Amino acid sequence: MSILKKVDVFVYRYPLDNPVITSFGIMNNRPLLLLKVTDNNGIEGWGEIWCNFPLTGAEHRAKLVDNVFSPLLTNHEISSPKETFAFLTNKTKILSIQSGEPGPIAQCIAGIDIALHDLIAKKEKVPLWKKFGGKKKIIPIYASGINPTNPGLIVEKALKDNFKAFKLKIGFGIEKDLENIKEINNIIPKNYSLMVDANQAWDLKEAIKNCNKLEKFDLNWVEEPIPADSSLKDWKLLSEKTNIPLAAGENFSGHEEFSKYFRNKVFKYLQPDIAKWGGFSECITLVKKIKKNRVTYCPHFLGGGIGLIASAHLLSASNDNGILEVDVNKNPLRSEIISDMLIQDKGCLELSDKPGLGCEPNLKSINKYLVAH
Repeated sequence: MSILKKVDVFVYRYPLDNPVITSFGIMNNRPLLLLKVTDNNGIEGWGEIWCNFPLTGAEHRAKLVDNVFSPLLTNHEISSPKETFAFLTNKTKILSIQSGEPGPIAQCIAGIDIALHDLIAKKEKVPLWKKFGGKKKIIPIYASGINPTNPGLIVEKALKDNFKAFKLKIGFGIEKDLENIKEINNIIPKNYSLMVDANQAWDLKEAIKNCNKLEKFDLNWVEEPIPADSSLKDWKLLSEKTNIPLAAGENFSGHEEFSKYFRNKVFKYLQPDIAKWGGFSECITLVKKIKKNRVTYCPHFLGGGIGLIASAHLLSASNDNGILEVDVNKNPLRSEIISDMLIQDKGCLELSDKPGLGCEPNLKSINKYLVAH
């Protein structure tokens, strides 16, 4: 049994030459919130906490770890990460209500859970994808983070890196969206895949109207065309009014919420984010439910290297035909951590046979992006 002795958090920000543009805001930098847990035997585990928004999100969540979770975890006995997940959730339940911040608190617990699984798997000397029953270490990937400005140039670069699937950000006026989709379709081979992500840009009426206009492009999916918290009735109606498969899940949390969409056959693709809710402890159960209900699991992830690798382990464990999201924009907070796991000449990511996540962050290589919190 491990006894936790120390919890460390590190906040990084990489300034972007080309900001990431979404329908609800602009990211001028890429944040990364890394978490390290160390046990009484000196074994370390690494996790990542989702922190993209708001712009001060990483510092805020780092403070939550320092002030709330580190005291709970210091000298805590780890019988299993899942039990610790339940312990932390229970201990912060009232705080979550009182503060009105269930999201940030759940995100901190998710990142801690990733780190604990990394630590325990290292003790057991097994890679996480194998521990969870994964059958393959080569993970297919798609190019994400394609902005509405000059998307063709981004896609052409991604093609040189042998990506075969692409996801464009839309929600910037339907004429602009249609123009960008047409431009990409004229660049990529006919047998390659194109998805679009509206980032919750439209109301139901707009979504039905705009999705109908998008139908001629044979898209693999349209992601979050309406607000994620829309009623089940609205999601069902949208799914009935368009023949484009729907995708969502990064802004869902909890088994009950995901299950109502299983029961009602709304989505063809579900995209929980392991660093945003659930960690491995809850998401490993969730992805098995997703597959059982004949929905495809395609993990959402748009952050640093540890969360990306954790998502790849979970995708392997699903033993399904989902595809991993990889931001194609330059980001050393990802590339310096995953190192040679991303095999760009083959358009895939290869998981390691090393124990745990299979990678140790080289903090020296990203130290210049470290910021105080």
